[in-house]
Amino acid sequence: MDHSHMDHGHMGHDMPDMPSAGHTCNMNMLFTWSTKDLCIVFHGWHISGVGSLIFSLLAIVLMTAGYEAIREASRRYDAYAKDVAEGRRSGDDMTIDGSDESSSLLHSGRSAARVSEKQTNVIKAVLYAVQVFYSFFIMLLFMTYNGWVMLAVAVGAFVGYLLFSNSPPTKTAACH
Repeated sequence: MDHSHMDHGHMGHDMPDMPSAGHTCNMNMLFTWSTKDLCIVFHGWHISGVGSLIFSLLAIVLMTAGYEAIREASRRYDAYAKDVAEGRRSGDDMTIDGSDESSSLLHSGRSAARVSEKQTNVIKAVLYAVQVFYSFFIMLLFMTYNGWVMLAVAVGAFVGYLLFSNSPPTKTAACH
């Protein structure tokens, strides 16, 4: 079948319904170090020179380090919730702050514990959702197949681990 009559000139470069900012985005599907017409995740995040490349790489390092901060915050909240739950089991009428709610007119200590358990689960779910979203965004950064961006992601993970992690790595940064 002859496809020579088909026009493949702009395939994968400009989005048809996007306003043009005077540049095209080069989508590489193979590893490259080239920053010519490099767009990072969004059409508007376009590398136009050395300055925007350096700024973008620093932003990626900070974003990836931030992911490690979110992971550590999630670990700490899990540990806190576990400690609170264990403390609650040993003192049925004690609340999180240690006060006695057995005399409360609105709730007994046990129903307050159930409400707190539900709130804890919601907070854990929100932290998990933020982690998943963040990890997939980092995956999209990596999937630019640009060596500079990939290095910035790795450096950000390194910096984030040094700054925020208080425990040995439990799983990789791949996806989530």
